[in-house]
Parts: sequence; C-alpha cells; structure tokens
Amino acid sequence: MWTVMYIAPTARIAERIKTRLTEEGFLVQARPVNLSKQQFEILVPSGELEEVQEVFNSILHP
Repeated sequence: MWTVMYIAPTARIAERIKTRLTEEGFLVQARPVNLSKQQFEILVPSGELEEVQEVFNSILHP
C-alpha cells in the first residue's frame, strides 16, 4: 500500500525529490493532487515510510 509522505508545490520539486529518493534505493511515485493546482503527492510504500522520512529530511536540510 502506498502512503503520501509529502506534497510538493511544483512538478519540478516533485521530480527532484522522486529522483533523489530513487537514487537512495526507494520506490517512489509522484502524482498530481488536482489538475487546477500544480501540487504533487510524493508516495512511498507504507512499510518504508519511516526510513524514507529520515532520508527525505537529510535531502531538505543538508
């Protein structure tokens, strides 16, 4: 089961996050929240959520 772990404000940021997490070995999906807004959900498998969040925090706050 996939869980939303972050909502990115733009497609560019969503793609950057997806790429970085994929490089770390995680399965990641990005999908638009709503067609009228350019926000994107970043989804990861539920079982990996805690581990992904640790890596994600290091990406946002190096």
